[in-house]
Amino acid sequence: MSEYYKVPMGEKKRIALVAHDRRKRDLLEWARYNAGTLSKHILYATGTTGAMLSKELGLRIHKFKSGPLGGDLEIGAKIAQGEIDFLIFFWDPLEPQPHDVDVKALLRIATLYNVPVAMNRATADFLISSPLMKGCYERIIRDHEVFLREEIERIVEMDLD
Repeated sequence: MSEYYKVPMGEKKRIALVAHDRRKRDLLEWARYNAGTLSKHILYATGTTGAMLSKELGLRIHKFKSGPLGGDLEIGAKIAQGEIDFLIFFWDPLEPQPHDVDVKALLRIATLYNVPVAMNRATADFLISSPLMKGCYERIIRDHEVFLREEIERIVEMDLD
């Protein structure tokens, strides 16, 4: 059994857009500048961010709940299900959030499933302008089920010794 599997990304990437309150203006400016590119992809966002982007830019966006009400977790679930390819998350590292554990969980899941993540404007610029955005791509993901089975077997063998 292989330790890795591939998740295909089509030409239309499924992009999640998230921003904390003090970073929403930054995300709006970034999205305005990249609206032409973003309009070629399938967009998702947490509630308030999605409403703002949709209203200001006229982009079609699937909106989840607001982050503190579970939106970050909804996006994390979609990543785990292989339904989101890309995460743009302008988070505020200087402002404690009431849902910090949800933010950490979202970033953990994105890393676990090898999803490209941009947490600031410079990284978002580099990712959105990458030649890989224009075609199909396969993310390689470690099969964590295989890892967990091997770890359980190792622990059981240690206990038997």
